[in-house]
Amino acid sequence: MERALLAVVIVAVVVAVAAAVRARQAAPAPTRTGHSVPDQLDRADFARPDAPWLVVEFSSASCLACQGTWEKVAALESGAVAVQDVAYQADRDLHDRYEVDAVPLVLVADAAGVVRASFVGPPSAADLWASLAELREPGTVPPGCDHHGSVPDPT
Repeated sequence: MERALLAVVIVAVVVAVAAAVRARQAAPAPTRTGHSVPDQLDRADFARPDAPWLVVEFSSASCLACQGTWEKVAALESGAVAVQDVAYQADRDLHDRYEVDAVPLVLVADAAGVVRASFVGPPSAADLWASLAELREPGTVPPGCDHHGSVPDPT
């Protein structure tokens, strides 16, 4: 009987010590689950501020995905669409100003600088091009052919 009581006391002490140790451990820091995407751009900060549309890629020279993304963005340049690559090493002030914390980041902005579509990470060419086409001429993309960029409802 004495041994059983001693075993119960030892188990209780072990449980209490484990609980005390667990309580003293700091809770893990919250994990950040998203990236900052600007809602508005000052068109004067970018190429051809008079163009009706701007597609800008925030990039870094050390980012391999950024090179392929730039090829997709550059193909969109036209009289109505200005394109620009904003490399961190060359334009750190713009990365800081717009709080860009992930690359590649592609933004599609209208004439007023309102970001109408965004892609964090490399977009497919079809998604990027469909987003711009739909923004420029609503109804261009057939129903059911959704693209993956974030396009806010203009209403």
